[in-house]
Amino acid sequence: MKQFVFFILIWGYLVNCTVNGLQFTDCGSKTGKFTSVYISDCDTTKHECILKRDSNVTIIIDFTLAENVNAVKTVVHGKVMGVEMPFNLQNPDACVGSGLICPLSKTEIYVYTAVLPVLKAYPKVNVIVKWELKDEHDEDIVCVEIPAKIQ
Repeated sequence: MKQFVFFILIWGYLVNCTVNGLQFTDCGSKTGKFTSVYISDCDTTKHECILKRDSNVTIIIDFTLAENVNAVKTVVHGKVMGVEMPFNLQNPDACVGSGLICPLSKTEIYVYTAVLPVLKAYPKVNVIVKWELKDEHDEDIVCVEIPAKIQ
């Protein structure tokens, strides 16, 4: 009986370790819902993505909509110690160059792709990357928080 209890405890621990890898958090999606998030060179078995300075990171977000959307813009912030700092994107218009063709219909599944430059000037810190796709009314279509570490 003791061996059985020991086995159950070890199994529970192992399941907990594999489930508790990287977690992408919804931070206020209103008119849409992300179904998957991919970040290049990110080990999803860890608790955070490593973002190497002086490199580019590709992010892919699959999402669905609850209503039609005419325009989409990208807003990205890094949250360090509770303070949000903007990441400047070369092209915040998500209807151009991201795989989205606007207007968007609620009957489709969309795949959004972007490249985030991780500048050498960024400090080596833990950061929560807050990635938002906003509609023409400045409402979040999709908002996802990504735990990361800049190295």
